[in-house]
Amino acid sequence: MPYTYAVNPNAPADSLEAKRQAVDNGLDVPDPVRYYAEDFMRREWAQLWPRVWLLAGVTADVREPGDYFTFEIGHESVLIVRQDDGSLRAFYNVCSHRGNRVALNDFGSVSDFTCAFHGWRFGCNGSLKTITDEATFPPALVAHRPGLTEIRCDTHAGLVFVNLDGKAAPLTDWIGLPKGYLENYRIDEMNPVRHVRTVWNANWKVGVDSFYETYHLPHIHPQTQTVMEDFSQYDLYPNGFSRMIVPLCVKSHRVTDQQSVDAGLRFMMQDAGMDPDSYHGSASGVREAVQRSKRERAKRLGLSHYDNFVDGQLTDSWATGLFPNVQIGCHPEGVFIMRFLPHPDDPKKFYYDNITMFRHVDDPNYFVPAWMGLPKGTDITGATRPPIERFGEGQSADLGEVLNQDVELVHAVGAGSRSRGFRGPIWSEQECRIRHFHRELDRYLSNEK
Repeated sequence: MPYTYAVNPNAPADSLEAKRQAVDNGLDVPDPVRYYAEDFMRREWAQLWPRVWLLAGVTADVREPGDYFTFEIGHESVLIVRQDDGSLRAFYNVCSHRGNRVALNDFGSVSDFTCAFHGWRFGCNGSLKTITDEATFPPALVAHRPGLTEIRCDTHAGLVFVNLDGKAAPLTDWIGLPKGYLENYRIDEMNPVRHVRTVWNANWKVGVDSFYETYHLPHIHPQTQTVMEDFSQYDLYPNGFSRMIVPLCVKSHRVTDQQSVDAGLRFMMQDAGMDPDSYHGSASGVREAVQRSKRERAKRLGLSHYDNFVDGQLTDSWATGLFPNVQIGCHPEGVFIMRFLPHPDDPKKFYYDNITMFRHVDDPNYFVPAWMGLPKGTDITGATRPPIERFGEGQSADLGEVLNQDVELVHAVGAGSRSRGFRGPIWSEQECRIRHFHRELDRYLSNEK
């Protein structure tokens, strides 16, 4: 039978929660060389990465004029700067004199940029302001006042995107999600409270594949079965975008005892500000009780944006894929931004970038849910931007039990994808998001896009 699971089968057709019609992406079994071949990697660098909009960062990191952050993709470094007029502009982070990086930090706030090599100075608008000992340069070489090279930059729902070749469709046309989908979460009002970058031993697409389905949950993460339904609702959108709605505060259909309110569900109620001892219903009613509790709390705290959410969004994870390399776990309290960044030279490695965003409310009954996996002592106020924590191969990043299990899984899949015995992935309908992603990737590599 076709896989047609819907979290809310009665959702109105115009609701963001409604299940979308299936998309026919064929039944091809792709050649596994895409997961390890250097030639395939070179094709991606030439035909994919320069041509798409790439999630560079979040507007929370550039709130005031002169605020900047840098974004690295392959051998390129991009500098995103807030302008005096409130707009954002992006430049290649490279001095026009000798190619030195102009900004050497991940984040900062400046009145202008001074190259540490020879002191050339650039304005936040990219203009060349000062050439050290300019009189020693032949005028013909510098008459055009070579400033920083600008690239396209735009924002959507508190997210900052760049396009390297300048030929992508406008961002509003390229975003394949319905209007209001991301906007309702007001990510621009959240702050990064942890940012982790780790090296994983697999191709970046293995990372995307692994987080685009919940088919693996009962086998790799059995501890989730008492608080999460592993049958998710999968929906496919234009331009390679997709999402899965993962029901939380419920037991998996695979659990025999569907009535007892055990430790896992009590934990979820407590995270929502409820007193678990005050709940006297069965397990099947916990999800609805948590939704009511969150609505009441939001009303008391004046969190008006909760009015834009359907009940399911108050409990469930709307894990949303932004082609080509991002998944955002959307929750009212905060979002997880996962970026799967390719290694610049080795197709068998990638960088897993995880930014945890949280909306701080100064109230003892509103706190970071423990399932967000933040280490104890994390500053959640947003008063300071935490540094990027970088971890090398084999180093533990304290990502939480579930993500630590995923690290081991992805490494094993990366190694297995290179086996002579592996003929290519066979995707079920529970893995339709993966097929949708690869179909869009192939459109770029075949110059359909």
